[in-house]
Amino acid sequence: QVQLVESGGGLVQPGGSLRLSCAASGSIFSIEVMGWYRQAPGKQRELVASMSSSGSTRYVDSVKGRFTISRDNSKNTVNLQMDSLKPEDTAVYYCNANGFRMLSNPAIPSGGSWGQGTQVTVSS
Repeated sequence: QVQLVESGGGLVQPGGSLRLSCAASGSIFSIEVMGWYRQAPGKQRELVASMSSSGSTRYVDSVKGRFTISRDNSKNTVNLQMDSLKPEDTAVYYCNANGFRMLSNPAIPSGGSWGQGTQVTVSS
């Protein structure tokens, strides 16, 4: 029902920047929360940053002051600006949309969806 397509991953040197983008497609009425998770090899997937439809944000402590999340509710997109990247930021980053409602029945929450993941590698 809702597809998430990510872009913007890649290889960057420590201290560099990358911008991840995610667009949700489908007959969407609204999305309550959009965010980014990451999973490094051998580790559990963790929340990196999220933003509610009202603009409230959450960040994992390790990225505070370096990453900035933004979203456009009218376009159902979410971005993650990543600055001062560190090798420990290396992971597959996944876009997530939660609490979305469809145009066919906006009164009922329809659940959540994940993107396919994009690799971010921070290395010299």
